[in-house]
Amino acid sequence: MAPDLSLIHLFLAQVQKNPEAIALSYLDAGRGKFTGISRKQLLASVEKAALGLHNLGVRRGDRVGILAENRPEWVIADLAILSLGAVVVPIYPTSSVEETHFLMENAGSDVLFLSTPGQFSRLAQLFSPGCRIRKIILFDLPASPVDSRVMGFTELLEAGRLEKLNSENGYRNFVDSLKPDDLATLIYTSGTTGPPKGVMLTHRNFLENAAGAFEFIKISESDCSISFLPLSHVFERLAGYYFMLAHGATIAYAQNMQTVVGDMREIRPTLACAVPRFYEKFHARVIEKVARASPVQKKIFYWALAVGKSRLETKSKKMPLLLSLKVALARLLVFKKIKSQLGGRMRFFISGGAPLSRELAEFFYALDILILEGYGLTETSPVITVNSPDHFCFGTVGRPLRNVEVRIAEDGEILTRGPCVMQGYYQNPEATREVIRDGWFHTGDVGCFTAGGFLKITDRKKDIIKTSGGKMISPQNIEGMILADPLFSQAIVIGDKRNYLVALLVPNRTEVETRAREMGISCSSPEEMLRHPKIQEWIETRFRERTRGLAPFEQIKYYALLSEELTLAAGEITPTLKVKRKVVCEKFKDIIEELYRRGEAHASQSSRG
Repeated sequence: MAPDLSLIHLFLAQVQKNPEAIALSYLDAGRGKFTGISRKQLLASVEKAALGLHNLGVRRGDRVGILAENRPEWVIADLAILSLGAVVVPIYPTSSVEETHFLMENAGSDVLFLSTPGQFSRLAQLFSPGCRIRKIILFDLPASPVDSRVMGFTELLEAGRLEKLNSENGYRNFVDSLKPDDLATLIYTSGTTGPPKGVMLTHRNFLENAAGAFEFIKISESDCSISFLPLSHVFERLAGYYFMLAHGATIAYAQNMQTVVGDMREIRPTLACAVPRFYEKFHARVIEKVARASPVQKKIFYWALAVGKSRLETKSKKMPLLLSLKVALARLLVFKKIKSQLGGRMRFFISGGAPLSRELAEFFYALDILILEGYGLTETSPVITVNSPDHFCFGTVGRPLRNVEVRIAEDGEILTRGPCVMQGYYQNPEATREVIRDGWFHTGDVGCFTAGGFLKITDRKKDIIKTSGGKMISPQNIEGMILADPLFSQAIVIGDKRNYLVALLVPNRTEVETRAREMGISCSSPEEMLRHPKIQEWIETRFRERTRGLAPFEQIKYYALLSEELTLAAGEITPTLKVKRKVVCEKFKDIIEELYRRGEAHASQSSRG
């Protein structure tokens, strides 16, 4: 793969290599089964879409938005826009009206791809007379017209077909003019603080990143990757899309986030990209199923798990014969059944977007499921480091790519430079200067290298808690310890400029309800259930067990239980499931203050006693 070309040349090379190979797969609702699209068919659609966009007036350098769930049309639209030398502006399908308006205005985009009539209705106020958007292309067109500016995706393809009749070599002429340093996309950071910033990434940024990653993670035409993380996020865009496209792997689209495990059984993928939340939920699902099993089945599972964990000590050397036999039996009795829930062919998962707990990675490795954690940011296209199937270290994010430099600053911040680093923030030179200094991109993350050259992330620079006593504490480390227990869905540790730490905890509702049934407890609401003394005692025991090894100044003195998970819709988390600490602390400030008042009252009572 030559980084001196473009993403479109990369795609065309794969078409030429094997035009009949399946490029994309999706669930055909009419047929009720997954259907493949060959590389040749995909190219035909991309060519028509590109010429159709040109017919609409889209030219080199123009910005075009895509707001849609993962589906083949997303890829067709993306490749078509790139073919013209235009710039893709991906927007999360869950983005609010206000955020979508900001992105379209900031990017100067007047053409927008939308997935469904439902999305059009939700964003209707954006399309009022006089707004910037002049053309909306709907993937799924409703039975009756909705707006004069709306056209269907099939109508766009037809316009492209007619355009081709007038200029047989038109598409190829557009592609031949593409250069590696052409701007490919503006990806807006989800922004845990402040308004989103448009990260400018070129074709070269992505090509170099994919080339560097391939030296660590080998894939081929025999691989099939299931795609369910949003394509609007840089992790899925590179790792689950361009990387797969570059090496001929098939990309299969899950129906939605809720159907992923069921879709895996049908698709039978060999690879998948996922954020830690996916592994946490699957872990909870496994543990919950074991809890309902018979005593004999439980004993077999935990024996197999112990056998699997013993592999951790031998992964760098030859396994003893007796252990090999035990592992073979464990695979037959336990591991094979669990892996069958993932389709039975998984070679490995790639984890990114947020920190993956070492305990969780080791749990899945013990079950013969390898998770390779990597690290990067939107601004780095995104991969900076990654573990590989042959050389991995749990609790780290792997080693730097060959074409990426990484060093640790005096204050512990991770700095990087190389061809994967962005061109800057769109129309925001001041913000660009803040993060790129002396040629080095400042990640905002704190970390260190192990003796083996693996990078370990310890915290976000801005998230580090400094107590009133001067202690520096990593909340992510503590939150990771808590979330390793499937009882807890979310955990937010608080304590900056305070005497001690407190936390907001969201228990796993399924776990709590199961325990309540076992105890014979009946409650009318989740809130009432969490107030029940026996449930609180049970949660307290589990919580203190998880945090027992913390230093005294790291201990959570008090916590509050929340009955509902933090959500994207409420603005409490980002689309990549990162907690917006400032938002959460403000929203639950009364609860947080009550936790500290409880501590003051306890201290006052102790002094009197």
